[in-house]
Amino acid sequence: MGQISQNVAADHKGQQHPIGLYLKIWALLFILSGLSYSVDYFNVEGLMRWSLIIIFMLLKAGLIISVFMHMMWERLALLYLIIVPPGAILVLVALMVLESDYVHLLRMTFLGGAG
Repeated sequence: MGQISQNVAADHKGQQHPIGLYLKIWALLFILSGLSYSVDYFNVEGLMRWSLIIIFMLLKAGLIISVFMHMMWERLALLYLIIVPPGAILVLVALMVLESDYVHLLRMTFLGGAG
């Protein structure tokens, strides 16, 4: 019975992560949030504004998922299970956007501008 409790204790000890890692990620999230707010502060407009906001948002989400949700230490199969479906959805949305441009062009060509 003592051997089992020692193995369980060793397993739990091996899964602990240093607090310094969490503090570094917290600081990086704080910096990325500051950069995101600075986009509004410096009145960046147009496509650059939305591109920067989305880039900072995706970076923060990636850090949170990889470290705080412990995806960094998971098996590759589990990562594929979580990452591939949203990627496939994005590809399908991109294909729908291309198809909608084609349909709009056909309506403009054959229906005389009705669209």
